[in-house]
Amino acid sequence: MIKAKKSLGQNFLIDKNILENIVNTTEIKDKVILEIGPGTGNLTSYILKKKPKKFFVIEKDNELSINLKKKFNSQLKIINDDVLKIDETSLFKDKVTVFGNLPYNISTEILSKWIISLKHNFWFDCLVLMFQKEVADRIISDFNTKNYGRLSILANWKLSIKKICDIMPSSFYPKPKILSSVLLIKPKLNFFPLKNPKNLEKLTRLFFMHRRKMLKKPYRNLFKGNIEVAEKL
Repeated sequence: MIKAKKSLGQNFLIDKNILENIVNTTEIKDKVILEIGPGTGNLTSYILKKKPKKFFVIEKDNELSINLKKKFNSQLKIINDDVLKIDETSLFKDKVTVFGNLPYNISTEILSKWIISLKHNFWFDCLVLMFQKEVADRIISDFNTKNYGRLSILANWKLSIKKICDIMPSSFYPKPKILSSVLLIKPKLNFFPLKNPKNLEKLTRLFFMHRRKMLKKPYRNLFKGNIEVAEKL
């Protein structure tokens, strides 16, 4: 059995009922599919049964990539690289449906990267992603609730999000110490266009960094010490 690497946040999903539930969340047949972090290929096997048109997987771990190649041969294209370094917009010509048991330590970074890199055209038509439950709750939280913050604003700016299910630690090997959640994420047809989405990320990061502090400090940071602008606002 392949040993999970804690440094890469690896927890392999082994619960057959959950795997079945995930692949039934959205249409797979004759579609271009991308799986992030396939690990030992448990979810990969279920996706293949649904007969995708093309199937890509991104797996950073060299050992797991070799194992996936042996297990699935030519049934999928394996990209042995770090998902944070990949430009998906240049990789795919068609809209992609994405599945991913995201590494907990970089899950918010991955989602933020995809949101900020998007201009007006989405490279995906659907995301079925697994997060630490605490992170998922922040993503889907409503305005004026305790979980509402930077991630809530970024995610809901361009995306419609729905929780599919929560997953217990016993569904994984090795068992994580926390609960997980699967989210179904789709592009919004209408959203407010921003010339530079990175500004929204910067703004929300500044204002939610110290949630209980006065507004004066983030204003000063934002305008690089220009007190007149900060005071006016």
